[in-house]
Amino acid sequence: MTTESAPVPRAAQATAVRRAASAIRPQRSGDDGAPVPRRAAGAWRRGAPAALLASDVLALGLAAALAAPGGWPVTVLLAQAAVQVLLHAHRGLYRTGLSPSVLAELPALTGLAVAQWYIVAEVVSALAPRHSTGWAALACAAGVQIAVSCGARAFVHRGVLWSAARHPRSTLVVGDGPLADAVVAVLQEHGRYGMRPVGRVTGAGQDTEVTADAGAGEAPLPVLASVQDAGRAVVQNSVRHAVFTVPPEAAPDGEELFSLFTRHGCRVWLISDQGTVVRSRTAPRPDHVWGFAVHSLHPAAGRWPARLVKRAMDAVLASAALVVAFPVMAACALAVRVCDGPGVIFRQERIGESGRPFVLLKFRTLRPADENESATRWNVASDGRMSRAGRLLRRTSLDELPQLWNVVRGDMSLVGPRPERPYFVSQFSRTHPGYRARHRMPVGITGLAQVNGLRGDTSIEDRARFDNRYIETWSLWQDMCVLARTAGSVFRLGGS
Repeated sequence: MTTESAPVPRAAQATAVRRAASAIRPQRSGDDGAPVPRRAAGAWRRGAPAALLASDVLALGLAAALAAPGGWPVTVLLAQAAVQVLLHAHRGLYRTGLSPSVLAELPALTGLAVAQWYIVAEVVSALAPRHSTGWAALACAAGVQIAVSCGARAFVHRGVLWSAARHPRSTLVVGDGPLADAVVAVLQEHGRYGMRPVGRVTGAGQDTEVTADAGAGEAPLPVLASVQDAGRAVVQNSVRHAVFTVPPEAAPDGEELFSLFTRHGCRVWLISDQGTVVRSRTAPRPDHVWGFAVHSLHPAAGRWPARLVKRAMDAVLASAALVVAFPVMAACALAVRVCDGPGVIFRQERIGESGRPFVLLKFRTLRPADENESATRWNVASDGRMSRAGRLLRRTSLDELPQLWNVVRGDMSLVGPRPERPYFVSQFSRTHPGYRARHRMPVGITGLAQVNGLRGDTSIEDRARFDNRYIETWSLWQDMCVLARTAGSVFRLGGS
């Protein structure tokens, strides 16, 4: 399957690595130099979740026509459809994965359909007895829904696999050794997974050998020995997938590579052998690549319906809060203007989800001496230059109110890891394991670390631990609990 050359001297090896990195072909262009547009067949993969959702709604509609020939109230049908979509999304039934199979989905589809029809029939019988339906009709409706849904899903899955094989996406494989060699060979031989390896990332400082990873008839893959080389490869080849053969925290420069891939919108995977057990909260159904266990490491993968609900909740609550808090914000602005002069709003660059910068808004509580102080000074809570109005705003956390506009704009969420300045993000990422992983979710005005007292001059390692726990156990209910605890801390003057 794979062949390796004999070890080469370090100087010659470094030269070979640089040549291999430079040999990566840039993105193909048309005759006029413009990038070639993606082919329409790729729409199969992009539109698969919507197609699966549409097939479920169609199956439900046909089943309802059989179960209630006289017609159920429209509100009942709409509520039933909404509940079905949420339940299927919770079970991960709108994720196609790398090896989609309707047989693997059949138990979940059957259980949810039977339970759903039974509960809805009981509710309708209790609230509107004239619309009650017999058991035979309900069983027929559940059977029709399952059959239609499975048939439509099989068609969608077949289209996804066909599209993946016809138009595979550029992929980088991270790791060295026999497992990485085997993964490269499998991806090159089996196009149904939609991945076309274009390079191997071995990490900086590794004594790598230039290997011929390719299968028969394939050209050797370039070996990328640094994060910078990997970044150039991602841009030049429009890389859409990154496959780790060891966990990112155990790979050389693994966390930096993970951040690079997510920042460029790549899907990140971990492929392990049979002897490695990896628990994944984002993959409710096991997936595989030619027998190798595969786990999605993409931030919040498979939870896009709940993420949409979170975003909608943020926009609605933040907009309402802006209206309700307008008199308080006007009073705060007036106090800052009287005590500290013009320049009521303080703007500062912060790092958000996936490492993207944005401008955070606050009421100004202290005028920094210069931009360098603003960007690099850690804590100003005890600064003697702060006015009485500034101290009050910080103690009550009222200086954070303008960030509601950041939430409305989509820069932040109401609940999430607190955003930090680029200077400190760079420092903390080097000295505190797991800090960079905080950026897997949208940053927030408040978070699990803050409601546990970790704000101001407190342990960065503890903050990162709480933030990552929030991400790994995230739910909409947890967001509501954090918001409730935050409201209580405001009345206790829990600011800094």
